[in-house]
Amino acid sequence: MEFFQYDFIQRALLAGLITGIVCPLIGSFVVVRRQSLIGDGLGHIAFAGVTGGYMVGLYPVVGALILTIAGAVGIELVRRKHTEFADMGLAIFFYAGAAMAIIFSTMTRMPSTGLLSFLFGSIITVSLTDVITIAGAGTLVLIIVYFLFDKLMLMSLDEDIAHVAGINTGMINMLFSILTALVVVVGMTIVGILLVSALMIVPVATAHLLRVGFKATMGWAVFFSMLSVFIGLTSSFYLDIAPGGTIVMTAIFLYILMTIIRQYIAYKEKRKEQSLSFLGDK
Repeated sequence: MEFFQYDFIQRALLAGLITGIVCPLIGSFVVVRRQSLIGDGLGHIAFAGVTGGYMVGLYPVVGALILTIAGAVGIELVRRKHTEFADMGLAIFFYAGAAMAIIFSTMTRMPSTGLLSFLFGSIITVSLTDVITIAGAGTLVLIIVYFLFDKLMLMSLDEDIAHVAGINTGMINMLFSILTALVVVVGMTIVGILLVSALMIVPVATAHLLRVGFKATMGWAVFFSMLSVFIGLTSSFYLDIAPGGTIVMTAIFLYILMTIIRQYIAYKEKRKEQSLSFLGDK
C-alpha cells in the first residue's frame, strides 16, 4: 500500500507493533492477577509525571517514567500491607495521580496540544529517537519476561504456592510492578494515557475466548494486539481519524467478532449434541 512510502508511517507502524507486543505480554499476567485496572491507575500517575516533568524542566516522558515507576512501587508496598484490600491501594494512587495531574496542569504552561498528544496518543508524530527508546524498553521487557516467565506465571496463578516453592515473591512482584509502569509509559506515546490500559487488556480478553492454555493465550493476545495496531493505523490514515482511538476500537471490534464466533460455535455444538441425543433415543 502506498502509505508505507512515508517515513512517519514506517516509524509509527514499527513503534506501534513493538507496543502491540509488550502491552498484551504484561497484560496477560495482569488479567490473571485480577489487576485489570492497574493500567488506568498508572496512566493517571503518568499524566501527573508528564505535567510535573514539564513544570520542572524535564522531558515529559522522563517525568512520566519516574513518577509512574514510583507510583507502581507505592502500589505494590500498599498491596503488601493490605492484602485483603488490594484494590484500595490502587484506588488511592489512582486518585492521587489524577489530583496531581490537575494541579500540575494548572501550574504549568505546557501547550494544550502537547497535553492532548499524551492523553490521546501521537503515534503519527513518533520520531526515530522515540522508536529507538520504545524498542529498547520493549527489548528489556521481553528479556525479563523470558527469564522469569515460569515464576511470573506461577505467582499469577497462586502466589502462596509460589512462595512455598521458594520463589522470592516480594522481589518478583516489585519487578513486575516496575515493568507494568514501563509498559504504560511506552504505550502512552502510541495510544495515549487514557487508552493504554485497553491495549493491555482487550487483546488478552479476546484471546481468552479461544479457551487455550496460558502460553497460547498470550501468543494469541499479542497477535490480536498487533493486528489491531496494523488495521487501526491503516484505517486512521485513510479515514483521517485519530490513530489511538482507532487502534483501540479495532481491538474492541475483534473482541466482539470473536465473541460472536464463539457463541456460534457453541450453538452448533449444542445442536449437534441434541441431534446425537435424539438419534440415540430413537
